[in-house]
Amino acid sequence: MRKIITYIGHYWYAYVFAIFCMVAAILLDMLYPMITKSIVDDVIIGGNMQLLGFLLAMIVIIGVGRSVGGYLKEFIFDTVSAKIGARLRKDLFTHIEGLSMEYFDDTNTGELMARVKDDVDLVWNALGYVGMLMIEVVIHVSIVLYCMFALNWKLAFLPLAAMALMGFTAIFMERRLDKVYEAISEENATLTTIAEENLAGVRTVKAFAREKFEIKKFLSHNKRYYDLNMQQSRLLVRYYPLFQFTGKLLPVGMVIIGGTQVIDGAMSLGSLVAFSEYCRNIVWPMEMLGWLTNDLSSAIASCKKINKIYQQKPSIQEPEHPVLLEPVRGEVSFDHVSFARGSQEILKDISFTLPEGKTLGIMGATGAGKTSMVNLMMRFFDASSGSVRLDGTDVKELSLKQLRGSIGTVMQDVFLFSDTISENIKMGQRETLGSPVMVHAAEIAQAKGFIEEMPEAYETIIGERGVGLSGGQKQRISIARAIAKQNPVLILDDSTSALDMETEYEIQKSLDSLKATKIIIAHRISAVRRADEILFLESGMIKERGTHEALMAQKGLYYETYLAQYGDVAQTLQNL
Repeated sequence: MRKIITYIGHYWYAYVFAIFCMVAAILLDMLYPMITKSIVDDVIIGGNMQLLGFLLAMIVIIGVGRSVGGYLKEFIFDTVSAKIGARLRKDLFTHIEGLSMEYFDDTNTGELMARVKDDVDLVWNALGYVGMLMIEVVIHVSIVLYCMFALNWKLAFLPLAAMALMGFTAIFMERRLDKVYEAISEENATLTTIAEENLAGVRTVKAFAREKFEIKKFLSHNKRYYDLNMQQSRLLVRYYPLFQFTGKLLPVGMVIIGGTQVIDGAMSLGSLVAFSEYCRNIVWPMEMLGWLTNDLSSAIASCKKINKIYQQKPSIQEPEHPVLLEPVRGEVSFDHVSFARGSQEILKDISFTLPEGKTLGIMGATGAGKTSMVNLMMRFFDASSGSVRLDGTDVKELSLKQLRGSIGTVMQDVFLFSDTISENIKMGQRETLGSPVMVHAAEIAQAKGFIEEMPEAYETIIGERGVGLSGGQKQRISIARAIAKQNPVLILDDSTSALDMETEYEIQKSLDSLKATKIIIAHRISAVRRADEILFLESGMIKERGTHEALMAQKGLYYETYLAQYGDVAQTLQNL
């Protein structure tokens, strides 16, 4: 809750002014029963007609004052809560973006979407209209009870007892609802995750004819979500009538008991009328308690979920005093690097030095640790032992901005945004990355041809995750994006797997013209054979290293891979 309080603290002056307007409106509201009392006792019974004009004018002034005060309080609460909601959503999203990769490996996208959207909305609501009404209920009831005790302290004990009963009921109900709302919040996140996964992977679902299975899975969670909401409704239905019944019964009881006092001469008729007005003023807070408790409980549950995310700290921290490389040349080296996640050892004693401007090829079976090397270079994770260096400096000593800004990467999982092709290539660098650079990058990536054949060329909007493009087209746009950054280091992680051999060859030839240090991770020998050095990984260790020709001469794992990929053609060429 401390996090929310800090947001409120930024706008304390607005809240104070809004509460001042609220108190002013409530005080004016409390004057109305006293004017009614005077009309009954002094004008109707006492016959003092001269007071009537003044009292009627006061009613008009009170009405205007209440309207102004009510408008200002609602406007301020709504405006401030909207600002806090926007800042909370922005800061929460910024915090999530700053978390390390391992957090996203363990957390569903749907859960984070539910926190950023639904939970922030509920907290926003609590700081706005619901919060305003909670404060108003407390102030309103306090002033009404004071006025009641001032009129007839004996009679005032009955509404006081009723309010105490309603307060205890509301607290008890809030505790019961708190657990339900936590479960509802969790199930909402699960539902969002299932929907997001199915919509994103709709082609896979249809390809495997899994529509019925996925619908059944969604309906099972939808049923769970329905049951939890019905459990919430049953709790509300069980307690809410008590608030309404007490609110309806209290004014009747006041009139009966007060009427006997008027008959006995212990109370004037005007005082009874005023007391009845105050009693009606205390009824609406009683009826609101159930609804407000409901909304407050959901906001508290959401706040707990948001705070859990804020408790997460990135495992990859910026160095306190980062080393600044000026300029970055692009030499990459691994010095006895080992990497493990939990009990699983992924890389073991990896060492190599890649001079600037040279090309390194990395091969190996799936799970050999190739992509993990990229993750260590980019500092998505830190090595368990040894050091990863850029230009002789440990990457842990560099700022993440300079490190990652110095490396252009094409990842295995190609991700394109639902935007124009030009924006996907420029990646937010619209102002700094000119169109000639973008077109040149597309040309190197062999993407220029098919892009310019599209209806809007580079301004063609592509669907989510590149829907509408082939796998090879998406890979080529992704390669163009990495090249356009013009970084001193370029990493291609299985980036040509969806391309035909001819297109791959043309890209490889074009890449030779780049001055950048290149690291090419691939399963196909055709992608790495031009490299200055090739590492062949097995079980996280370097089993073979050398040029294409040297590795072929060893007739080891690399040679066996060559035979597996080229088969009879390779054997025929060897026999010639």
